[in-house]
Amino acid sequence: MGIGSVALASLMAERGLQAASAAAQAGPGVPLRGTHPARAKNVIFLFMAGGPSQLELFDYKPRLQQLSGQPIPQSYIEGKRFAFMGSSHGVKLLGSRRQFKQHGQSGTWVSDLLPHTAGIVDDISVVTTCQTTLFNHAPAKLFMNTGSGQFGRPSMGSWVSYGIGSESSDLPSFVVLQSGPRGPRGGAVNWGSGFLPTTYQGVPLRSQGEPILNLTTPTGVDPHSQRRVIDAVRQLNRQRLLSTGDAEIQTRINAYEMAYRMQTSAPELIDIRGESKATLDLYGVDPAQPSFARNCLLARRLVERGVRFVQLYHTNWDSHGGKGETLEDDFPKVVHDIDQGCAALIRDLKSRGLLEETLVIWGGEFGRTPMGENRDKTGRNHHIDAFTMWFAGGGIRPGQTYGKTDELGFDAIEDKAHVHDIHATLLHLLGLDHEKLTFKFQGRDFRLTDVHGKVLSGLLA
Repeated sequence: MGIGSVALASLMAERGLQAASAAAQAGPGVPLRGTHPARAKNVIFLFMAGGPSQLELFDYKPRLQQLSGQPIPQSYIEGKRFAFMGSSHGVKLLGSRRQFKQHGQSGTWVSDLLPHTAGIVDDISVVTTCQTTLFNHAPAKLFMNTGSGQFGRPSMGSWVSYGIGSESSDLPSFVVLQSGPRGPRGGAVNWGSGFLPTTYQGVPLRSQGEPILNLTTPTGVDPHSQRRVIDAVRQLNRQRLLSTGDAEIQTRINAYEMAYRMQTSAPELIDIRGESKATLDLYGVDPAQPSFARNCLLARRLVERGVRFVQLYHTNWDSHGGKGETLEDDFPKVVHDIDQGCAALIRDLKSRGLLEETLVIWGGEFGRTPMGENRDKTGRNHHIDAFTMWFAGGGIRPGQTYGKTDELGFDAIEDKAHVHDIHATLLHLLGLDHEKLTFKFQGRDFRLTDVHGKVLSGLLA
């Protein structure tokens, strides 16, 4: 080989390592720096898939009660589109049947469906003026999770992992847990990495049985033999990385190493037998049964172990009034599924000194209309102009209701909080400037907030 060939090989290797550096940064146990001091280190997003009705939970509207059964004034719905109600002409207002009371020193309004959440209102910030852009489930879920209704964009957990890396050497930086009768519409694209290297994508973790399918070593393969195989594959991948500079090869190397370590760390994570009876009772967990509450407990265990972003999906919150989706019978059941676990998570994080550094978010992809939707029984349609989420810990000012909706709960009239603003605020609390966290793809610098978004300073402590 001549001197020129040696020089070319050396240059290619150097460029290959540089091209792979972004993926390598997300390797196990490598935290990165943000653009300013962070208030939060971790995020737990409690995603209520299907669109929970804010009017049955948090946004108390006495005027809506008084006008229940009357047609909504056309001025409210002029030019508006709804998923299943056409022009909404002649559709009648629907007052909530729930009983509301003020709770805590903050005097936060909460309905009788959330007795446990009512006990933590002084630790959370309830935002009644959330807004989004898309009114059908799958696109709206994608929008809440990626900032876009188009496939192929990175999820917020992936952006966070890309921006500040991981603190865990034995678990992925972004973990997904699911509960309820089915998975969320849209599936894995909600936690995908899009055009970011796949090392940043969310990893679904099962709360019982084998934590990750195909993770267990096959029968007859001893640890020494397995280690030799992994080392040999790593060497081959490393040679390919040096020759091509393909960052996905570094992702593949990281994945093999992480999977090897997770054969020990993942089973230990989901084994909750070491938790005290008091803790299990706090969450309402039956150790023998999967549940949302169990996933809340696992979320606490994950952030304790340095996992950066944990997302819990719970279905089904759809409430159109048809079979399995009634406000009278089915909605109270799904609320009951999550109430104790959510409250226990906040109490548990606080008692362990973790709430100050963990940002907890509760909410779905959109809310529900003040108008009824008549099917087998009365329900509510999808609504994007005003819905409720709550936030806690990680630099959030607790014990407040942020924003104000009109007397019917139809629109946000003070302190609007669009999805892009929520994303900007989340990144800000993690020490990241949403305008500077970018990734060049197809000749353009992309970001989670696209060309929008402002930090909701009124939410911050």
